[in-house]
Amino acid sequence: MKLGYARVSTQGQTLEAQLEQLREAGCAEIYKDVASGARFDRKSLQALLKALKPESTLIVTRLDRLARSTVDLLTIIKAIADKGCLFRSLAEPWADTTSPAGRLMLTVLGGLAEFERELIKIRTGEGRERAKRAGIRMGRKPLLSPHQIAEVRDRKAGGESVRQLARSYGVSPNTISRVR
Repeated sequence: MKLGYARVSTQGQTLEAQLEQLREAGCAEIYKDVASGARFDRKSLQALLKALKPESTLIVTRLDRLARSTVDLLTIIKAIADKGCLFRSLAEPWADTTSPAGRLMLTVLGGLAEFERELIKIRTGEGRERAKRAGIRMGRKPLLSPHQIAEVRDRKAGGESVRQLARSYGVSPNTISRVR
């Protein structure tokens, strides 16, 4: 069975051209979204992925209708393949898992995307290490200054309640509880 997916980003755009192409491609059912391609939680896309049965083919008019980035695209295509289904883009003949050449191209793209993710992870880690060596503190700024922390310790030792201290410093009781 062939299932179609059509998406536009804004209410002012129309799905008609995509719907016509998907009908011509033989789609029995077409799922439609009006949402940003950057969002993976699109309702119709999620419903379509759930509706896929083994040996179904998901068809889109163009890859950018399905995903905004290579990583997102490959994640969605993997979800499709994991269900025993195929994928085809009408505008990009190389993005077609119904053919051996299309499967090869998507496998190569998957490898490149994985390589890119690893490079980003390495560069991010190196940047974090450089920042730590330079004395840059990572994470949120402390809500209490060292002076206030010392005051909290003294006041806690004096018997003031955590709730009273939290109110007086404008922080949550949990923040005060963590002061030792």
